[in-house]
Amino acid sequence: MPAEVPRRVIVLLAIACGVAVGNIYFPQAVSPLIAAGLRVSPDDAALVVTAVQLGYAAGIFLLVPLGDRFPHRPLIATLLGAAGLCLLAAGSAPGLPPLVGASVLVGLTTVVAPIVVPMAAGLVGEDRRGAVTGTLLAGSIGGMLLSRALGGAAGEWLGWRAPYLTAAAVAMVIATVLAFTLPATTPPSRQRYPALLAETLRLLRDEPELRRSSFYQATIFAAFTAVWTAVALLLTGPVYGLGGQAVGALAFVNAATMIATPIAGRQIDRRGPDPVNLVCMLGVLGSAAVLAFGGLGGAAGLTALVVGTLLLDVAMQSGMVANQVRIFALRPEVRSRLNTAYMTCAFLGGSAGSWLGTRAHTVFGWPGVCVLVAALSVLALTRHLFRARALAAVPAVGTPAG
Repeated sequence: MPAEVPRRVIVLLAIACGVAVGNIYFPQAVSPLIAAGLRVSPDDAALVVTAVQLGYAAGIFLLVPLGDRFPHRPLIATLLGAAGLCLLAAGSAPGLPPLVGASVLVGLTTVVAPIVVPMAAGLVGEDRRGAVTGTLLAGSIGGMLLSRALGGAAGEWLGWRAPYLTAAAVAMVIATVLAFTLPATTPPSRQRYPALLAETLRLLRDEPELRRSSFYQATIFAAFTAVWTAVALLLTGPVYGLGGQAVGALAFVNAATMIATPIAGRQIDRRGPDPVNLVCMLGVLGSAAVLAFGGLGGAAGLTALVVGTLLLDVAMQSGMVANQVRIFALRPEVRSRLNTAYMTCAFLGGSAGSWLGTRAHTVFGWPGVCVLVAALSVLALTRHLFRARALAAVPAVGTPAG
């Protein structure tokens, strides 16, 4: 692969990531509107958020390995077009069960970003990999933020179906653009599909650094999804009494995350992934303390929610860049399968976080959600510190005394 590609290609890929990732996150802003529109409880409506993330985890495991087997251009365009059709079905669902089912299919097919990131890693030199990964993640963050902000606003004005139908149209348009503009790539593998899936599991078994990175992201992403699922219930509940637009506005405030991830990528290129991971874990732990004041309500509570979610978002996304740079350096010929294993673990953690966040809010209120976030960050931090301690002890083995 050439060491340099035009910047416009990277920008186009970042837009594609943003469009695809947005399909996973706008349901977080509209789930209270779904509850009102379909006349179900807010807890039941939150199942839509969990469903799309479970579908995404399944899609990562089942479909992302195809990025090592088929040319990227037709694969990416086809998946994004299929996601558009599934979004159309979700927006037309007559009740909660078919909406949950359609949401699983949306998640299953909108797995463009995990295919694009390893593709781009193969299009640039090693010295640019962190910066390019950060740029693509910034595109994903832009899609995440805009989808929640615009989804909440459109749902408030036009009903909960509007965000789904709009997202369907955008996905189909971008799929058409990508079909004609993406660079041609040669798949690195000729393995059959069952062998690709088996290789993903073998990589998890054989690569300790992949397992470590996956554990980091599963726990931190679980904390992230717990907050963003529960914050919709907090803002639209009795403490604040706001609408779906408030959830989207809170997400949009966190646009600063788009600036932070390329900076994190450059720090990773300079210092390595581990120091960035450590800072990010401490950031998530700190965000739990700040977010706890969000339960107070009023201007002080809203300020705490803004600062806390911003700190959480920056820490989670920057940690993701660090983890992906680490795993992409392991075995370049199987990057899609490495990313498959990593992202599957991450979104299984995210699905669990959505469910746990909803349960914690129902049983213990907003303080329970903050305790959950702190506990998850401590799990990741403990794993990281144990490894650092083990590495520090290695040089002492076999060293002569005296």
